[in-house]
Amino acid sequence: MQYDNLLDLLSKEPVWSSDHEQSILEPFKYTVSNPGKEIRGKLIEAFNLWLNVPSDKLRLIAKVVNMLHAASLMVDDIEDDSQLRRGNPVAHKIYGVPQTINTANYVYFLAYQELFALRGSDTTPPQQPLDSLVTAELLSLHRGQGLEILWRDSLQCPSEEEYITMVNNKTGGLLRIGIKLMMACCTTNADIDYVALVNLIGVYFQIRDDLMNLQSTEVAHSCVHLHVHLKKGFAEDLSEGKFSFPVVHGIHANKSNRQILNVLQKRPTTPTLKIYTIDYLKHTTKSFDYTLSVLANLEAQTRAEIARLGGNKGLEALMDLLHVDPSKFS
Repeated sequence: MQYDNLLDLLSKEPVWSSDHEQSILEPFKYTVSNPGKEIRGKLIEAFNLWLNVPSDKLRLIAKVVNMLHAASLMVDDIEDDSQLRRGNPVAHKIYGVPQTINTANYVYFLAYQELFALRGSDTTPPQQPLDSLVTAELLSLHRGQGLEILWRDSLQCPSEEEYITMVNNKTGGLLRIGIKLMMACCTTNADIDYVALVNLIGVYFQIRDDLMNLQSTEVAHSCVHLHVHLKKGFAEDLSEGKFSFPVVHGIHANKSNRQILNVLQKRPTTPTLKIYTIDYLKHTTKSFDYTLSVLANLEAQTRAEIARLGGNKGLEALMDLLHVDPSKFS
């Protein structure tokens, strides 16, 4: 290294090699290499039956949503101290917390670069500023995530209304990004606002996810005896101290009993306390029955709204996929 002409060197644009790029993106590549339910992709495909976004723009929108989703998962797993994501070790357990945080932040900015490409993909400008649209929803996402962390770490159980508001910010934020970008770039039905429907789907999806995480004790016993490794780990929400929907109901159903709060405080990693808590939620507070009734209500509302908006085979198929059979929890 010669320092005599360092000023000349520093006057040029810094060189960034493809090897370096691949190295710092490795936690992101690892995360996206193991896809989940692809609900967001299916949602984009379904809404495009109404919106008819040009294919080049649709690909960019799907890419942006995928990048933002993966980056948020990487951070979320750190904040929850998760062990598994879709059956595999989470990124930060392999690459470390500092590198994973940096990569997630980097991917957020890469997604914004893609937004610029979307904005300049043709001579027809989108119907609203895309960067401000995405920024607003990312703020919502972090507000929701922040509240969930606050409740968990301070052992404050939210009300159901507070929970729904949090979910609409956190889960709904990423879903809205994709659909709002599509609405901004659509060629048909530009006068129709689909955001309320997206919000309804987001709340339904999260409550469903909360219920499915607290699997039956029969499944739990199978896991203990057969060493079956489930996709996210058995009842991992309890290990993370999370105030999921059935837990919120169970706590408020009997506020004089602090058993659930005490279990959440201990962040159990072994099945015993988890099985006991699930039995309590299922049989004592009837929180599973209550959650199933709420899901049935939300599913009916969602299907009615889809029909009111003209029907959509893609969304109807998605709701069929997400339908919860109550008999599996009896």
